[in-house]
Amino acid sequence: MPARRKMPVVIRPKAVMLTMASNHRFKYRAAASERGKIRLSDPVELIQPVLDALNSIIVGKPNELRLSLACLLSRGHLLIEDLPGVGKTTLAHALAKVMDLSYQRVQFTSDLLPADVIGVSIFRRDTGRFEFHKGPIFSQLLLADEINRATPKAQSALLEAMEERQVTADGTTYALPAPFFVVATRNPAQQIGTFPLPESQLDRFLMQITLGYPGPTEERQLLANGDRRGLVDKLPALLSVDALLNLQQAVAKVHLSEALLDYVQALIAHTRESGEFMQGLSPRGAIALVRASQAWAFMSGHDGVYPEDVQAVLPTVVTHRLEPAQGRETTPAGTGQAILDAVPVT
Repeated sequence: MPARRKMPVVIRPKAVMLTMASNHRFKYRAAASERGKIRLSDPVELIQPVLDALNSIIVGKPNELRLSLACLLSRGHLLIEDLPGVGKTTLAHALAKVMDLSYQRVQFTSDLLPADVIGVSIFRRDTGRFEFHKGPIFSQLLLADEINRATPKAQSALLEAMEERQVTADGTTYALPAPFFVVATRNPAQQIGTFPLPESQLDRFLMQITLGYPGPTEERQLLANGDRRGLVDKLPALLSVDALLNLQQAVAKVHLSEALLDYVQALIAHTRESGEFMQGLSPRGAIALVRASQAWAFMSGHDGVYPEDVQAVLPTVVTHRLEPAQGRETTPAGTGQAILDAVPVT
């Protein structure tokens, strides 16, 4: 076997890396001819009220909410792994409300069938034909609640939809509405009655986030004011579907410099060649990292993707895709930071 190419390992605080990236921003900025195509003030003005509304529902989690919105803007799908009762379902419902998206929730259980998600064909006597009745997957935001409580067969109902934004039933293919955004919640694997998600399913989620327990101040606010779910119904629609689609198109056009792509490829190569993981990032995972970085840069008003944009999203993009090699122990948060520490910005 050919010898593994060693990546330069530089251990440094993340803040130092951000400073270095800032000093070299000229390498990552869009050329003058590329600027002005997107009015950078507009997305910030549109997105900030959405973030403010979400923060009024899910208190004390501004970074997680920003990541969730970035996932939606980059046309990805979001996996939220956490204990029951920390606000996962409420977050999905709030996103649908402020974005004015059609919303369906499916409770994944051990007896769920793919037809319960996709839909079923029913024979009509008056016409002598089968008629397809669309299932809850035909919505703009689908909440797959406790997805790992369903069997792999039921989980597979989402595979085609998440990748190709269409479903096939009885030999007929049906397009899904645009935008199409899956938010799935997952209980910790050690809990009773859970099934593991296969790698093919995990790889279709652009990001995985964790909400965690609220801080003391935020928890006091929850205790004093009661359940937040009642407030979700009062949220106004702050963006139209057409506006969201336009923002998604603008995110895909955010500038990627050659220097930035060099940095991204170095990060990807480290996951594949360092020997720290069972397998490295797939091409789909690499594309997900770029798309998420474009969304983060867009939301920050940058005129191109900077290294700090990549660093902000990388842990949420890679941790559910990478499994530590045998004998290595690390936390999900530690996995992302270890990759960033090992690959310096040059």
